[in-house]
Amino acid sequence: MSSVAQDESTDKPEREGGESMLTVLIAFTANLLIAIAKSVAAAITGSASMVAEAAHSWADAGNEVFLIIAERRSARPRDARRPLGYGKEAYVWSLFAAVGLLTAGAGVSIVHGIQELGSDATADSYVINYVVLGIAFVLEGISFLQATRQTRGKAQAAGLHPLAFISRTSNPTLRAVFLEDAAALTGLIIAGAGVVLHQVTGNAVWDAIGSIVVGVMLAVIAIFLVDRNRAFLVGEAISGPVRDRVIAALLRHPEIERVTYLHLEFVGPERLFVVAAVDLTGDSPESDLAVRLQKVEDVIEGHEMITTAVLSLSLPTEDALTPQSDSAAAADVR
Repeated sequence: MSSVAQDESTDKPEREGGESMLTVLIAFTANLLIAIAKSVAAAITGSASMVAEAAHSWADAGNEVFLIIAERRSARPRDARRPLGYGKEAYVWSLFAAVGLLTAGAGVSIVHGIQELGSDATADSYVINYVVLGIAFVLEGISFLQATRQTRGKAQAAGLHPLAFISRTSNPTLRAVFLEDAAALTGLIIAGAGVVLHQVTGNAVWDAIGSIVVGVMLAVIAIFLVDRNRAFLVGEAISGPVRDRVIAALLRHPEIERVTYLHLEFVGPERLFVVAAVDLTGDSPESDLAVRLQKVEDVIEGHEMITTAVLSLSLPTEDALTPQSDSAAAADVR
């Protein structure tokens, strides 16, 4: 099945685990520096929005630790204990990160904002808030640019809009960093608006509202991340265009005449488990069929995205599968 492997390798970009780790490390460094700066500013000024932003950044920094663990543990090769590999560890640790964002980030921001709604305290050091927010925006922007660059490259290869790609990708660490950085930049704008309105009106309620809005935004993103990781852990159906590509690739193999069954499952970021029933060409004796099937499986597993391939023989009465779209290259499997 060398032709399939060659076709697929030209259709799909190589796995970029190293780039994902770089994206996470940049995000961790940026969030750690920002969290320290925001905490100092919050302690000096007493700003509710700044407290919310500090909680957000500390939550993000802690989450990046989970994402680093996810990248490292999921990259381990398969062994006798885990024949399909350790790829799903990425979804487990990314799920922990999402829960952390929901509790430490969203929860603290909302609770603190509600507590400050009735406060009439005034802040004396608005300049400190503005300086820290500006520094944070630059650092978050650097991290977001890295995440955006990686996302755009992969989305273009998949033929998808970047936001659609982020929603569908099997790479949970890239999705988490992209959305958390986007939320951080948005949160900085909201926090800045709350501080400005507090300064202009003298009413601390605007600062508190800013904290609550940031918290609600973080909660929405965290719930979305939890749901996407849950879907990959329990097994999400692979989209039609992806099935079309795999069916077309199998049918291009000179040994395969028909495909009558296909099961695809992500067992990690950009890693597929493939089960298929095929009808081989020719009329070989039974003793040769097992050898031919094994050779086809070996070639399929040689592709960098295939963890395991299991092939069986089709029954003569089974209907053949065919690509449903005119272009089997309509989307990538990543």
